[in-house]
Amino acid sequence: MSPATDPSPPVVAVAGLTKRYGGVTVLDHVDLDVRAGEVRALLGENGAGKSTLIKILSGVVRSDEGTVSLEGTPVEIPSAHSAQELGVATLHQELAIVPGLSVAENIFLGQKRAQTLGVVRWRRLRHDATEILTSLGQRLNVRQDASKLSPVGKTMTAIARALSRDAKVLILDEPTAALTDQETAQLFAAMRRLKERGVAIIYVSHRLEEVVQVCDTYTVLRNGQKVAEGHIAEVSIPEIITAMAGRPVETLFPERSGAHGDVLLRVSGLAGRRCRDVSFDLREGEVVGIAGLAGSGRSEVVRLLAGAQHRRGGTIEVRSNGSVEEAGGKAAALVTIGRRHSVGRAQRRGIALVPQERRADGLVPDTIERNINLTTLGRHALARLVMQTGRSRAHAERRHGELAVRSRGIAQQVFRLSGGNQQKVVLAKFWALSPRILLLDEPTRGVDVGTKSEIYHLVRQRAAEGAGVVVVSSELPELLGLCDRIMVMHEGRVTGTFDAAATNEDELLHACYGRSQ
Repeated sequence: MSPATDPSPPVVAVAGLTKRYGGVTVLDHVDLDVRAGEVRALLGENGAGKSTLIKILSGVVRSDEGTVSLEGTPVEIPSAHSAQELGVATLHQELAIVPGLSVAENIFLGQKRAQTLGVVRWRRLRHDATEILTSLGQRLNVRQDASKLSPVGKTMTAIARALSRDAKVLILDEPTAALTDQETAQLFAAMRRLKERGVAIIYVSHRLEEVVQVCDTYTVLRNGQKVAEGHIAEVSIPEIITAMAGRPVETLFPERSGAHGDVLLRVSGLAGRRCRDVSFDLREGEVVGIAGLAGSGRSEVVRLLAGAQHRRGGTIEVRSNGSVEEAGGKAAALVTIGRRHSVGRAQRRGIALVPQERRADGLVPDTIERNINLTTLGRHALARLVMQTGRSRAHAERRHGELAVRSRGIAQQVFRLSGGNQQKVVLAKFWALSPRILLLDEPTRGVDVGTKSEIYHLVRQRAAEGAGVVVVSSELPELLGLCDRIMVMHEGRVTGTFDAAATNEDELLHACYGRSQ
């Protein structure tokens, strides 16, 4: 029996769910239900209310109005522990894996399982852990330190933990953000097994192609309200995007300029721990993409260029800061960067890296203002000693406005923003450096389609102002739409460079796997 024709009450149903923070309503009388064996996509731009709904269901926050029912019975969910006891399990984007504990210990974390008079029966614990993982189609070493697992291994361990508590409802928040295509396929296979067991799944993702592939139904939130819902088979991706954004997003990617100036960056034989013999030029106004599977060395290239990782070989040359007039009407000369390269020195040379992990590497737990000003503190201090608060505030306000960060003001804590707006704060911080060479590592990971479009236009604007941009992305359509050229890496080497306007996703994918068509 399909979820759509199941006469039994939904496994989970919310009615009139409302949440306010001060005078701001972030969730406004939302209704949603999910039946046994159903995968419902919860969609919306960053700030639409998805995270708040998830937090209410997982017991992290309390709603102001509305009800939550499980299998037809209204329930209260006052805490995360209560949610787990009721059978609601949530896998957040940052998985709660405890390093130093084995896979088996992580699966049964917080449970008095396989104990006799307080003594753990390790053989039984490992047997039970293996049994749960096998039901998910996984063969993991349950004795292994869970922190050493691959991203998909950690995800499966977290799902196994939910099953060990007999979860009836599983909420997956951006579960494929750090997974390769093969690992994503493993996750989807596990989800199909969960559906067969009657688990109700709420699936949150900004990757709409995945949503169409794995989900049965969908609900779209916008500005805290439900604006659309239905069966995935009866809707198109453009229709979903229009519902999310409240407008057709027909110009997701800006037009390419086609006008490129002098060489800003020349890389020859670059080598690191994973990459080797990488060579390319980057010109003024050009956007160059780097594609490749996870572990191909694509991210290492930009870290080496930014001084965030030690270079083992090769040369990096950048155009000097001298103007054309100072160079006698000719382009300024390329200057070789020595082996004593660092992030600070790179930034002084006009090279800035926007890191892949915004929470771990791009932000600090403080206000929006302080995060935006981190790279330019010296400019806001008198004699580099006393901070001029007025100048600092004005600078942050200007950058905040330029990147259209949606917030309650620059005094707001940055980690209270949606993922897309956190990313804008990271970009604002590095935009303030006015870099001539901008390196972007997965700049739209976990970002909604509307914010993606804004970021693409910002990148193209920087290129139009004369900067050279390098974009690392695991999303091939993103590289095809945004870049002028795409460099593909496989096992640490460049396997080909393609004109973005003249290639396609299939050709790039073959190159990613080291094959020619």
